[in-house]
Amino acid sequence: MINQNIITIITISVIIISTPYFSRLIRLPLTPVEIILGSLAGYFGFIHHNEIFQLISEVGFLYLMFLAGAEVDLRVFKNMKLKLLKQSIIYILLLYLFSFLASYYLHLGNIFIITMPLISVGLIISLFNEYGKDKQWLVLAMTVGVLGEITSITLVTFSSAALSFGIGYEFYKTIAILAGFLLAIFIIFKTIEVLFWWYPGIKIYLMPFKDNDEKDIRISISIFFILVAISLYLHLEIAFGAFIAGIFISTFFKHKEELTHKLSSFGFGFLVPLFFIHVGTTLELDSLKNIELLEKALLITFLMIAIRVISSSIIFLKLTIKERALFGLAHSMPLTLLIAVATIAYELKTIDKDIYYAFLLASIFEVIISMILIKVMMKNNSKKG
Repeated sequence: MINQNIITIITISVIIISTPYFSRLIRLPLTPVEIILGSLAGYFGFIHHNEIFQLISEVGFLYLMFLAGAEVDLRVFKNMKLKLLKQSIIYILLLYLFSFLASYYLHLGNIFIITMPLISVGLIISLFNEYGKDKQWLVLAMTVGVLGEITSITLVTFSSAALSFGIGYEFYKTIAILAGFLLAIFIIFKTIEVLFWWYPGIKIYLMPFKDNDEKDIRISISIFFILVAISLYLHLEIAFGAFIAGIFISTFFKHKEELTHKLSSFGFGFLVPLFFIHVGTTLELDSLKNIELLEKALLITFLMIAIRVISSSIIFLKLTIKERALFGLAHSMPLTLLIAVATIAYELKTIDKDIYYAFLLASIFEVIISMILIKVMMKNNSKKG
């Protein structure tokens, strides 16, 4: 009789190997395919609950947030024009306003006010790979998306504290700790910026161009774990610490152009797929027979896409109508953050299993629908050209 743990390991390995081929076959991004395959494997009993698998998947999620931070270039904010900055802020505020109105009038619950405006740049990177970096709507979506993702992760941290402790002493204590943490990070960033400006040889010494000892990877992973450990100690959302670690790497070690690629190769080739496969195993496929659940997931999907397209159409008037729609669709795939918030809320028993499943399904539906619509609109655009 084969040990169940062995079956689980073999199944996970097969999914990791086969996902790129399935993804290419059905023309969907890797992430939703990994979740779907994880769901099927869990449903048919090939993957069972395993504490080690769960632990590694959590590390995979943190590493994904680390990679998201590594894509953030703080110089974007320094060089951003004041008008664009104002437009970006108003756009984000509109997302929360429309989210509040939809949640209030449709009686969806407070958690939807936080989840529906979430923005993540993770899948926007895949759009760059497919359509290039010369599309105005896509470049703008990335620039605004960076600000939106920082806002989203900050609010996720606040929400996690509110859900864990309620609005009271512990909540305000967490906010104060977070403010102190951000202030300390700002001071450290400025200090290192000055230090590297006066002594540029330090960062070359830490991460030399020719590096046979993989110092760049060692330092990056060490910074990742140190900031995760600090977040744990301060009882902050540890994903935030991982995100800050990524920003640290992208800000101070730009001379290592291949570093982000090396970190991404390891993450997307191993750790990150484990997280999404594990997410898939938490989704019980029998729940798809629940019509109300599907309706809720589709409603969430529709609202999240609609508020982005409407907000972008109101704010970014320099874009054409089609480009504004493409901009909104590019922001309609906050898969990682949506799953993260849903997972936190479910573990803290703030939402029930049906709502949790609705968020998981919505996160997949959003990617599928947005990717298809973008592909169709870009295809029509190329035909006209």
